[in-house]
Amino acid sequence: MRLLRVLDLEGTSDLVNHHLQNIGKLLHLKYLSLRDCSSITHLPDSLCNVRQLQTLDITGTKITKLPTTITKLRKLEYLRSGNAGANEVNLHDNIAEAMPKPMQNKLCVSTLISAVVCWHFFAPHDFNDDEGNRNEFLTCTMFCSLVLPAILGVTSPNCVVVPQGISKLKALQTLGIVNLARGKDVLLEIKRLTQLRKLGVAGVNMKNSQEFCSVLADLTSLESLLVQSRGEQGLYGCLDVLSSPPKNMQSLKLYGNLGKLPEWIERLHNLVKLSLRSSRILDQGAAMQVLGKLPNLAILRLQEKSFEGEELCLYFHKEAFTTLITLELVPLENLKSVTFEQGTSPKLELLQFRGSSDEINDGLFSGLASLPSLKEFMLQNNDKYKDEFLKDVKAQLAENPRAPIEARHGGNEVHKGFLAEHDLDQNFVVVNIMTALDVHLYVL
Repeated sequence: MRLLRVLDLEGTSDLVNHHLQNIGKLLHLKYLSLRDCSSITHLPDSLCNVRQLQTLDITGTKITKLPTTITKLRKLEYLRSGNAGANEVNLHDNIAEAMPKPMQNKLCVSTLISAVVCWHFFAPHDFNDDEGNRNEFLTCTMFCSLVLPAILGVTSPNCVVVPQGISKLKALQTLGIVNLARGKDVLLEIKRLTQLRKLGVAGVNMKNSQEFCSVLADLTSLESLLVQSRGEQGLYGCLDVLSSPPKNMQSLKLYGNLGKLPEWIERLHNLVKLSLRSSRILDQGAAMQVLGKLPNLAILRLQEKSFEGEELCLYFHKEAFTTLITLELVPLENLKSVTFEQGTSPKLELLQFRGSSDEINDGLFSGLASLPSLKEFMLQNNDKYKDEFLKDVKAQLAENPRAPIEARHGGNEVHKGFLAEHDLDQNFVVVNIMTALDVHLYVL
């Protein structure tokens, strides 16, 4: 085991912190994955002894802060953390949206939740111990560790706080998702990581937006960027000051209130993948015009609350989206129509759709028969759709000369936002410990 070079613990539900205490003895380890090990809350100090480590994946864990000792791993190239696939709306946001607008602030919501917790504290049927007595310690623990962080948004499983000195990891090519809300110093550190090709950040706001845009302008090797920000303000106005986006940008994910697309997006001539979520763009027509002109856009994901408005009508105009291969509409609120004009999206092969309500009727989609390369129309949550809608889609697909397939998916398909992008060396011995801690050996 001391010669082990790859350790894959992904999805090991029974794995807890103390199981990792001796990880520092694996001196030859180059790859460590703790992805989706949901009981892991921190990394052991002994990890600093694994000086050959090149890949560390803690995506989907409960880790919110990286130890200072990680800066000793000078060969680290891929550091993945957080969970871009998770919904970035926190408890405060969910409650606030259901309240009158004058009450939609953290002070008001905090007071409301505190009152609810106090009521539970004195209620005889809640938080009882084994003998039926109220457990004040349990109440306070629950409030301090769960409710307050959720209200304030200080700690989040969607991102991690990186230590001072992270800029010493000069070999880093992938970093994220990093919490920027704690201060501007981390931006100065990231700016020195000139080899970065993939970056994910959370907590961008008006206070740090100018420095963040300055960092992006200096990271000339950057190919993939994920930016997410919570709350009503979100990313509104935060990305407008970026004058020179990285020319090699191929993948862009923007999760947070934008109001409108940043003007520099139209200059991303190498952009292949674009994902929008909670961006609340007001003028969907203008946005679709810009996106339709991107010369290399192959994958477009328009997810929850990408657009704002009572009636959302998406038009794919003639001679637009000439390189689009995959289109995802999952889900879009108030969507009234999706129209494909003759001559649009000539390379579109996969159309993936999930409706947000059971009010979706026939006529929602038009022009499916005119998509010359369409191979598959994937419906998610198919039990929510009316028969008229399904018949209409089938009729249009039947008229398409390509004879595309209508596929149905009963659940909510999840796309992981920060995936691995490098190949393992040959002759690696991979140890994959599954949920029952069974050991499987694979020789590659």
